[in-house]
Amino acid sequence: MRGVIIVSKFWTRFFSFGHARAITLFPFVFIRSHNDRLDPLLVNHERIHLQQAIETLVIPFYLFYTVEFLIRFLQYRDFNRAYRSISFEKEAYQNQGDLDYLTRRTFWAFTLFLRS
Repeated sequence: MRGVIIVSKFWTRFFSFGHARAITLFPFVFIRSHNDRLDPLLVNHERIHLQQAIETLVIPFYLFYTVEFLIRFLQYRDFNRAYRSISFEKEAYQNQGDLDYLTRRTFWAFTLFLRS
């Protein structure tokens, strides 16, 4: 899934509470600037999230993401560490540099990152 990329500093900041350069809200990817839109690693990272959302039937993706973030935040008491510990984010960060990753990715691959 390629998603619809929307370049908007306002909406990206709004939906990410000012924390992200990009955010996926299925089927859209909001990206902060035109330069960020040209960043293949960032775009690939967000496309991985699109695939995760599809596999989890979209709404459960956001529920699971939020619950896992809250658990990690209670565990670490640190926003950035909690965010980086979410299984969806760990998968996306680990594989964003592999631009062919989505062609080989297995179904529900993010579950491999739940315990790591």
